Amino acid sequence: MELTEIPVLTNKVKENIGQVVVGQEDTIDLLLVAMIASGHVLLEDVPGTGKTLIAKSLATSLAGDFKRIQFTPDLLPTDITGIYFYRQQQGDFEFRPGPVFTNLLLADEINRATPRTQSSLLESMEERQVTIDSVTHTLAQPFMVIATQNPIESQGTFPLPEAQLDRFMIKIHMGYPTKEEGIAILKRFNGDNPLAVLDSVITTEEVAAMQQLYSQVTIQEDVLDYLAELIEQTRHHEQIILGVSPRGSQALLKAVQVYALLQGRTYVIPDDIKRMAKPVLGHRIVLAKRIGVKQEETDQVLESILAKVPVPTEPEKD
Repeated sequence: MELTEIPVLTNKVKENIGQVVVGQEDTIDLLLVAMIASGHVLLEDVPGTGKTLIAKSLATSLAGDFKRIQFTPDLLPTDITGIYFYRQQQGDFEFRPGPVFTNLLLADEINRATPRTQSSLLESMEERQVTIDSVTHTLAQPFMVIATQNPIESQGTFPLPEAQLDRFMIKIHMGYPTKEEGIAILKRFNGDNPLAVLDSVITTEEVAAMQQLYSQVTIQEDVLDYLAELIEQTRHHEQIILGVSPRGSQALLKAVQVYALLQGRTYVIPDDIKRMAKPVLGHRIVLAKRIGVKQEETDQVLESILAKVPVPTEPEKD
């Protein structure tokens, strides 16, 4: 596979998801960025905006294994990772893998589970493996977690701690559809469910190949310095008490490389960094005003940093 083939494959996925999901082109792009960059996605928005639908549409477009977990307060870590089951007749233990052993895992309403259960995903998301009873089991490749949560509910929920939020490459706020999109949704789902007849258009082998290739996208030294300076500013901003970690800066670099590919380029430009800054960095910073912080406030802080850092320009040619 060549780098130039990646936009062709991703366009096929976009068109396929578009048969089910109305609008949400930006959300689909971000999902594809995370998938190719071996990252995970946190979808956050009010109920009924299509979070689960878009995740299942992506899973169906991928000819791989898909599992869904409905997170609840009584969910146990072993319900996710699996368990060693004692076979009385054989007199030994047999490992029964949990739903985390899949290519795409949908963790629905992840903040409804207890912190103990939430933490069972940490090892699998970061290291692509699960350790049970001192035995390490490698997960399938590719492996991606798409988690959803509702921002308006607080009773019976357990907010994700910073350490777990940092495991998600991208956090997406889908938003409401426009009136025109709402009419299109009503027409599309007035009858058979289009998801039921959706076919896969890409294989796990093709995804794995893309995950190996995207790092060949070039980034000039001045553009890389621009990216690093944005990260540095989050660590010294007067309104931020916890800046972006090295994991976050690596996530931003990977995201902009893939995003550049989706735009049909094999090199990164500053606009790629500006586009990916909020979805990649927004959930990784902690503002000094920790109580009652709204997403808009975090976005405003990031916008102030983007406005402050000088953008590199292409040198003039003689």
